[in-house]
Amino acid sequence: MAGPQLPPQTKLVKPKTKRGKRALEKREPKLVEDTKKALLLHGGKVSQVVQDALGSINKLKQGECVRYTRRNDDARPFEAGGEARLEHFARKSDCSLFALANHSKKRPHNIVLGRFYNHQLLDMLEFGIEQHKSIAAFRAAASAVQVGNKPCMAFAGDGFTQVPELKLAKSLLIDFFRGQQVASVNLKGFKHVILVATLDRRLHLRQYAISLKRSGTKVPRVELEEMGPRLELSLRRVQAAAPDVESLAMKQPKTSKKKEKNVSTDLLEGKVARVYVPQQNLDTIALRKTKGSKRERRSSKLEEVAAAAAGVERPAKQARSS
Repeated sequence: MAGPQLPPQTKLVKPKTKRGKRALEKREPKLVEDTKKALLLHGGKVSQVVQDALGSINKLKQGECVRYTRRNDDARPFEAGGEARLEHFARKSDCSLFALANHSKKRPHNIVLGRFYNHQLLDMLEFGIEQHKSIAAFRAAASAVQVGNKPCMAFAGDGFTQVPELKLAKSLLIDFFRGQQVASVNLKGFKHVILVATLDRRLHLRQYAISLKRSGTKVPRVELEEMGPRLELSLRRVQAAAPDVESLAMKQPKTSKKKEKNVSTDLLEGKVARVYVPQQNLDTIALRKTKGSKRERRSSKLEEVAAAAAGVERPAKQARSS
């Protein structure tokens, strides 16, 4: 009789091919994480409003998301055991974020945004879509988001700093739309602005296309034109991360690079360093033996051997005078 099978999350996956080995190496932890991918999927029942909203998120995350269009009746993250389906797709697609769309009489036009840690559900927020206008409905849709462009994100409202649920919403939206983490950005790389305002536990999300015009000075004149999508969201259910899991997810690894002391850079000489040498005692230091002293010791050794063979006792060496 075979033993009990391990659950999927504790199985040790061994690659069978070199391609599989490279794929597993890409999923290993890194000091600088890759761009977070989003999992977009449908629940048991969806409406046209949530389908259009999910399509708008897909355009904003183009190249950084995986979308499933089939129904998933067992994907109910706020119920016990309902997160298993989401975690299965997260492991399969290697996604760190998810957006689940569903529709019911009790919660119409519903969308759930959340995050994974180690392919396990970390935290999530449930929103009701009160109004949606897609990108295609705006004139500035011709300058739609291009792959690799980073958005300029702005949050307006005191709730993002005072209300815990809205603080979580701000962190979640930043993870969703910030794209790849870089040290610096070219000004021409900013093509659109994402503005999120809050009022009475409602989020108003707008996106504007940026156009740089001539101003007669070095600083260009910036003009904004709404390009969609336009979303009006009402906050519903909230599930925050457990404190111990949250601290583990936010832990930063220590880098092995040590700080160099007494090192500076010079425009002419480049890298300049100061070396400290302790005081040395020449009487006890081990100096290098010269070639002449080695020849002298070799000749005295030969004389001793010859005298011993002849039976002549050599006089003892006199002490060196002080």
